[in-house]
Amino acid sequence: MDCFKKIITNYDYADRLKPGGFVIDGKPALTQIDPELVGDYVIMVVRDPLLVYGGDPAEVLSQRLENRVLAGRSGMFTTYSGYYKGAHISIVSGGSGSPEAELILVEFMHYTKANTFIRLGGAAGVHEDVRSGDCVIANGVVRDEGMSQSYVTPSYPASCSYDLVAALAKSADDHNYSYHIGIGRSQDSEHVGCGRPSVGGYFQPRHAEIIDYYNRARVMYCESSGIVTLCNLFGRRGGAVVSVDNNLVTGESFSAGDGQDHAIDIAFDGLANLHKMDEATKKSGKKYWVPDL
Repeated sequence: MDCFKKIITNYDYADRLKPGGFVIDGKPALTQIDPELVGDYVIMVVRDPLLVYGGDPAEVLSQRLENRVLAGRSGMFTTYSGYYKGAHISIVSGGSGSPEAELILVEFMHYTKANTFIRLGGAAGVHEDVRSGDCVIANGVVRDEGMSQSYVTPSYPASCSYDLVAALAKSADDHNYSYHIGIGRSQDSEHVGCGRPSVGGYFQPRHAEIIDYYNRARVMYCESSGIVTLCNLFGRRGGAVVSVDNNLVTGESFSAGDGQDHAIDIAFDGLANLHKMDEATKKSGKKYWVPDL
């Protein structure tokens, strides 16, 4: 982009550190995707033992796709692509946290035409209204992780795409699932950063304030700000749908994979809805989707 040229022109290392990262045999090095096989809509999943997928989640979930193909596999990430109710979807699995999400997002955004990225996962509930087994569709996320703060000031909002939120909400409503639309929160620590004591009971006074603080602020769950922030920065649509498997405020106990089948249905049918909305927007000649389309 022209607005970056002035800075890059004076950067001594520009020729050595080019956008997009390394390439191996003509493919982005870390994901090893074939860019031509990546769909318009990307579901980002975590190899999370708490969600009980029974295998690599990208491989398992891709069984829902028609014309399914392996679009990329590396030591870190696996990607499958195919079609679901007309929507060209890719599913990529990797580790948890914003730094791993960044690795996927940079290569997919730099090398492919994918325009929509959602996190599909599980999370702890941090508001008293959220029950184990419920799903939460994010409309914004608190940026308490460090990766996105490397890109832009912490006051920059991680706001989810409004049409994606609407498409996911329609999916949840059509399925008659128990769901919420609300704010999430990402943090780098899964233990003290969530108000949970660490090794040997390690804990500090400020950690004891976390759960009550975010419950009062009506934050629903813990997850996904890095994805949403980078989507906003780079002109893509970002969002998240998560299943809640316990609640830190009410003490409702953990149940592995609780609600995840519902979150999966919401994500797939939500993207099918979004595809229809995109087609209607394109046909109308408008720039943005509006409800009467």
